[in-house]
Amino acid sequence: MRVLVLNGSPAGEDSVTLFTVKYIEKKFPEVSFETLHVGQRIRQFEKDFSEAWDKLQAADLLLFAYPVYTFLAPAQLHRFVELMKGSGVDFSQKYATQITTSKHFYDVTAHRFMEDNFEDMGLRYVRGLSADMEDLLTEKGRREAEDFFRFVLWQMDHGFAQPFRQGAPEPFFRIVPAKAEGPLPEKKPGTVVIVTDREAGTADALNAMIDRFTARLPYETRIVDLKAFPFAGGCLGCFHCAADGACVYKDGFDSYLRENIQTADAIVYAYSIRDHSMGYRFKLYDDRQFCNGHRTVTMGKPVGYLVDGPLSREENLRLLMEARAQVGGNYLVGVATDEADPEREIDQLCETLAYAIVNDYQQPQNFFGVGGLKIFRDLIYQMQGLMRADHKFYKAHGFYDDFPQKHRGRIWAMYLVGGLMKNKKLQKKIGGRMTEGMAMPYKKVIEQAEKPPVKQA
Repeated sequence: MRVLVLNGSPAGEDSVTLFTVKYIEKKFPEVSFETLHVGQRIRQFEKDFSEAWDKLQAADLLLFAYPVYTFLAPAQLHRFVELMKGSGVDFSQKYATQITTSKHFYDVTAHRFMEDNFEDMGLRYVRGLSADMEDLLTEKGRREAEDFFRFVLWQMDHGFAQPFRQGAPEPFFRIVPAKAEGPLPEKKPGTVVIVTDREAGTADALNAMIDRFTARLPYETRIVDLKAFPFAGGCLGCFHCAADGACVYKDGFDSYLRENIQTADAIVYAYSIRDHSMGYRFKLYDDRQFCNGHRTVTMGKPVGYLVDGPLSREENLRLLMEARAQVGGNYLVGVATDEADPEREIDQLCETLAYAIVNDYQQPQNFFGVGGLKIFRDLIYQMQGLMRADHKFYKAHGFYDDFPQKHRGRIWAMYLVGGLMKNKKLQKKIGGRMTEGMAMPYKKVIEQAEKPPVKQA
């Protein structure tokens, strides 16, 4: 059994995730492990893929190990997957699985992204292990790691694998939107930034969508071309920015992000679907935004999307876009695609975005935002000594105010009610009136709403 570990972490040998793999290697001496640091050496593999080709060809099991970065795999591993898919290696008889470390913040979207790409390559895969960063330091975590890999070996021995979800890809026909006609709106004060990795100057669907959007939107727009920015590399996860927000790279992206993108009134992302995601360049952009730490610095700003490609078939990508907006405290005004009726969708996106800007409309968070933010809230509170800028931001914005232990009055009130409800006579007397008591505060709100406003003298 030959296992090729594809270490997607830019930290290389120092990767926390890789230590889980090393532990498994010690516990299964009968299995041959070899590690390729694809995250750390991605520039080399872009120039010469031959070493990776040979090792991929020889392996029985591909074990992808990586930390979760911004909902997905790190940009470096994202790029390596692109290289794999263009390598010509026959993966149809090989197995794949994955091990990630995170605080379980959208590990599901990261794992699903990799699984979708496994299916593209014809890899047979076993569901991966999502571990907390500190799991290996506990007996329970070590046992789970052993049990996981033993299960992988059992599945392979029996020829089992997860059934493919996608099936054969159907042909996709793009509908290029027509140019905006009729009277165009006057431009109001304000700026909307369009962040894109388009091929500038080409007459393709994405450029046509951007052209119609900029013509119909009643605000000035500014294009941020990710292909033109001289990125020095992907996020290294080095926490150099933890104290003051300054990135270890000297390419100026941190200041460019803050001065040219985050200052806008709204942000629209325009991209073509690649490998079940927004593509490597966008992932590079997303990861490098970690110079803001875990601070939702654009919260309150509306966001929208212009998407070229069959988005209706990409369940994970749709979830990711909604989750990004929810966690960031942004109202997702809409997503326009070139699948069915791009003119109508783009025009609706323009009008909804303008409404959100004028009325400062902010949609309340759902589970994606509330649950995701609470994971980071607890993390930052514990690590406030290191992540000082994050802690200061969370404290100033009241992110710690909903700690349950702070609401002592409610806790003791529930103890009182619970104690009273143990009394059988009282329980019988109250009967179904408990819900009436629960409804009383809400009735008062409705009563207040019905009263006419008090006139000011």
